[in-house]
Amino acid sequence: MSETKRIGIIDIGSNSVRLVIYEYTPSVLERRIRVIDESKASVRLSGKVLADGSIPIQALNSLVDTLQHFKLLCSVNGAERIRATATAAIRNAANSGEIRAYLEEASGLHIEVLSGEDEARLGFLGAMQTLDMQEGFLLDIGGGSTELTLFRNRTVLESHSFPFGAVNMSKRFTENGELSPDGLSKLRQFISEELQQHAWAAVHPGLPLIGLGGTIRNICKIDQKQRKYSLAKTHQYEMDAPTVAAMLTQLSSLSYEQRKKVEGLSKDRVDLIVPGLTILHTIFEQIHASHYVVCGAGLRNGVFYESVFPGANALSNVLEHSVRNLISLHPAVSLDHVNQVNKLAQELYSELRPIHGYGEREATLLHAASLLYRIGISVDLYDYQKHTFYLIAHSAIYGLSHRETLMVALIASYKSKSRCKKAAAPYRDILSEEDLGVCEKLGTVLQLAVALDRSETQPIESMSCKLQNKQLALNVKTRWNASIEAREVEAVASDFKKSWKVAPLWREG
Repeated sequence: MSETKRIGIIDIGSNSVRLVIYEYTPSVLERRIRVIDESKASVRLSGKVLADGSIPIQALNSLVDTLQHFKLLCSVNGAERIRATATAAIRNAANSGEIRAYLEEASGLHIEVLSGEDEARLGFLGAMQTLDMQEGFLLDIGGGSTELTLFRNRTVLESHSFPFGAVNMSKRFTENGELSPDGLSKLRQFISEELQQHAWAAVHPGLPLIGLGGTIRNICKIDQKQRKYSLAKTHQYEMDAPTVAAMLTQLSSLSYEQRKKVEGLSKDRVDLIVPGLTILHTIFEQIHASHYVVCGAGLRNGVFYESVFPGANALSNVLEHSVRNLISLHPAVSLDHVNQVNKLAQELYSELRPIHGYGEREATLLHAASLLYRIGISVDLYDYQKHTFYLIAHSAIYGLSHRETLMVALIASYKSKSRCKKAAAPYRDILSEEDLGVCEKLGTVLQLAVALDRSETQPIESMSCKLQNKQLALNVKTRWNASIEAREVEAVASDFKKSWKVAPLWREG
């Protein structure tokens, strides 16, 4: 196993400063990544810009304190390297060079001021490591700028960094933290006029708008609270146009004090949410998007990938990388064993196709579940299925919808139909009865595949399956004694037959 390294990524944004510390293996073939610490501080740099476009040096004291604190966090966490980047507020300041020099001297960090183009490029790179989407618009609303990127086949076609964000638009169009109907109208007109200068933005209708940043994350959390959504995840959460339009109407009608009481709205977003949401909704309408998708990754992820995997492009298989990464974080799991289980499960799935009629997506769910079914033993061997369910449901598994993530968790942790229903009960706002039927059937397939390598020694060299006379013949060729596997197949045969109406039959030869 390759040695691990650590790096701290500091993002000096126009609204907040964030730190993420990653642990990773530098080998591309054995890529393993996990976040070991993170921190955030609100600095509102865009709100400190004077009439002449400069930011007073004396207004940077809190930022310097934050950078020194982040540097110390990197040190105690053993980060060998720190990469600090600054975006729109410092980039667009009239005294940008002076600010950078002061921050570098005061903090001891090298500060990299990103261009608008680099900010968009790195945001796209970060998002594409976590989203299995082939085309769409990527929108990153910051405090002082907004990056809009059009992509198809996971490749950028057009991109632009606009000089407006939630903080500087709030400063320009609100009074005492309130955006009046007239101010709202003027802000919408301003954004529309900016977008109209880029014809490409209006000629690709029907694509999803993938949102990055605090504005859409807060909108997502508000919507989840209102819906009593059962899964505490924002990444890849979807919203339709009427939902977001209604939220803009609702929030813009509330006073500052009333917005403080809105469930899901962060206290440091109370004065920014309406300008930010106005930007989001106006751009959505202008580009004629289909729906909203929330992305929890972005610039910091992109800076990380560029820093440690130079030349990295958008991943071709987001889910596979994510699943393999999660397995690597649970070394108690035998990789040879779960690879064998996965192979056998796919062979069973293929032979059973005339019965189930499922497609490639269900095969993908079984693939992920068969690789992850054992990760619960890293918590405790006893009742490990319960831990497997929790770890899958609450880990960052990219390339799956929320519904699919829960289905993988149910398949991977399957013990019986009744236990499956009990585990699914809190999530019935997401899962349908049909979904539970799929999970039961694929769960029993996985049980049989696990039985076929119960010793975890891969005694089965090859297997061919044959459906005939209400039996599923398992014709196995073995490397060595497979009596454990033969006995386990017999043990799970009854449950398998109840689900599939065919009985598995061990044949060795």
